[in-house]
Amino acid sequence: MGKIAVMADIHSNVWALEAVLSDAKNKGARRFVNLGDTLYGPLEPKETWELLQGEEIMTIKGNQDRQICEAIDGGSEDGNPTMAFVLSELDTTALEWMGALPLTLALGEGIFLCHGTPENDLGYLLEDVSRGHAQVRSDGEIAGDLSHTPEGLVLCGHTHIPRAIALSTGQLVVNPGSVGLPAYSDDAPVPHRIENYAHHASYCLIEASPSGWQVDFVRVPYAYQHAVDAATLRKRDDWAYSLSTGRAL
Repeated sequence: MGKIAVMADIHSNVWALEAVLSDAKNKGARRFVNLGDTLYGPLEPKETWELLQGEEIMTIKGNQDRQICEAIDGGSEDGNPTMAFVLSELDTTALEWMGALPLTLALGEGIFLCHGTPENDLGYLLEDVSRGHAQVRSDGEIAGDLSHTPEGLVLCGHTHIPRAIALSTGQLVVNPGSVGLPAYSDDAPVPHRIENYAHHASYCLIEASPSGWQVDFVRVPYAYQHAVDAATLRKRDDWAYSLSTGRAL
């Protein structure tokens, strides 16, 4: 099978994506998967999509990819200037590509891909944010969300935090972290912050071994100031702060 590079939450950060792809190839990755939230963000959605088209990457749809498609279908941008920017940048071909992506995918070889949870692209599979910051959920809570998922390795994104959690079911759940956005704040399901405390792009390499799955988390430096400048240009100072510090406003 060889090494698989696992990415998630690129969020239109083409500079981070370039760095991750280069690093993964240099480390011997032969296959690539992308767990969604790929093109939404005030950075470079068009350039990000174009870069992905030159690569062989198994990609699923994240919640914000879905929301882009819904904004097109509903003819509404919900007063969201970032959404309006993304829609202005992407042509019909890019939007059709994103609309055709699956929400989840059984990859074979005992691997399952989802963005949030298998049933909910907005769900936090590994984290509880009820106290305003991320704490790991109980074994039973995580396993409950996987009750209809028989695969031994579950790859998820959405929360931007690199983790590998072994469950009593024998399953391993891996979140590679975020390629393009190391921190954010959100009001749903409750007000909370997600922070990784550095500007680096995150991904992971997985490889089957006789003893089980080997998981190597990688944090890649890149020319993050380009992303900061793009966010600032589009009046998203919250993104600019997160991109430069790994902390959320």
